[in-house]
Amino acid sequence: MHEQMLAYLSKNNLISRHQHGFLAKHSTCIQLLETVNDWSVALRNRNFVDIVYFEIAEAFDTENHAKLIHK
Repeated sequence: MHEQMLAYLSKNNLISRHQHGFLAKHSTCIQLLETVNDWSVALRNRNFVDIVYFEIAEAFDTENHAKLIHK
């Protein structure tokens, strides 16, 4: 299912080039390096940088997985 979904999303250009994690050659480490680089460039150009962090690692732990899969 994972492969089929990724194939569909890729084929229909529904995955942003900024998407990291769960994709081959797009690790979260690379995402962090790109992000730090973007911040550095913005600060060097005297732009403001706002950062918002979301922790969703446990967001689905309380969900009824069978119901979620059914939907």
